Amino acid sequence: MFPRVKRVRHIGEYRLELCFADDAKGELDFRDRVVGRGGVFTPLEDIDFFGQVHVDSESGTIVWPNEVDFCPDVLYSLVTGKPLRLPGP
Repeated sequence: MFPRVKRVRHIGEYRLELCFADDAKGELDFRDRVVGRGGVFTPLEDIDFFGQVHVDSESGTIVWPNEVDFCPDVLYSLVTGKPLRLPGP
């Protein structure tokens, strides 16, 4: 299991700075992850709404007011470049 998100900062547009429990830190652009996907992602296309992101301390990931979230393991992998560990047989 990868470390969990401890801090998030909206940088601008669809960019977020994520800080993890092990002090890994990096920026991610979420444009391709939210724009044009429809459904629950539609509100996130509004930059003001997108900027309302916060950390859910219970799940250790980022979440928006409409309860959309992203897997913290995937976020950590994207920030650090470390591959996801898949469970074995």
